[in-house]
Amino acid sequence: MTSGGLLGGRVALVTGGSRGVGKGIAEALSEAGATVYVTGRTVAETDFATECIPIPCDHTDDAQVESAFARIQSDRGRLDILANSVWGGYEQMVEGGEFTWMRPFWQQPIFRWDAMFSAGVRASFVASRLAAEQMVKRRSGLIVNISFWSAQKHVGNVPYGVSKAATDKMTRDMAHELKEHGVSIVSLYPGMVRTEKVMAAVQYLDLSNSESPQFIGRAIAAMAADPNVLAASGSVVVAAACAAKYGFADIDGKRPKPLTLADV
Repeated sequence: MTSGGLLGGRVALVTGGSRGVGKGIAEALSEAGATVYVTGRTVAETDFATECIPIPCDHTDDAQVESAFARIQSDRGRLDILANSVWGGYEQMVEGGEFTWMRPFWQQPIFRWDAMFSAGVRASFVASRLAAEQMVKRRSGLIVNISFWSAQKHVGNVPYGVSKAATDKMTRDMAHELKEHGVSIVSLYPGMVRTEKVMAAVQYLDLSNSESPQFIGRAIAAMAADPNVLAASGSVVVAAACAAKYGFADIDGKRPKPLTLADV
């Protein structure tokens, strides 16, 4: 890893970084100079564009998660940034040839609720708990929970909205308990992100105001480098608004327009 850059000397962990937003976050933090560890069930198979350290990990298995954190502590003796991108519930959107994502709650498969909470909200809680143990001792650190506007408005389906609302509530309550210890935590809202799954359906989508996965990582890097980031702890941060605040662009040089609740 490079020792220079915006985050030179920092150590980061990105959960759920095998692909999509998590992979982009890992690459952007590495590009900014951080030493980046990445967890995920298939992360050992991931081809990162920058130097990252993969730790295969199933975030529904607490023992595997604890082992990953122990590895980072043993290797580096510190953790400065945790990006919780691990998520479940996007699997099996099509069942029996039918797209079930938009079904009303009484027709939603129960596995979707279970996946979003076990591999989503709970996984982020477990990782945040382990990160906080290290960060509180150093009286510094940043935890970022990837969330979305569905926490505030019906988008897609009921389990999705409830799980994201739980993520935001968890962020606010954790911020309350972390503030006196100098550790920051925020919910970060991406816009339309050009993940692998999105690009597979590109012919059906308007990507004129979209964001790269790395753009989300650049937002996290900018916040981590801000000495006053504690002032934002407990809040919702929109990635594109973060770019406007800190003056960075996406990898294509564009500056996506920040979405509002009315836009979603």
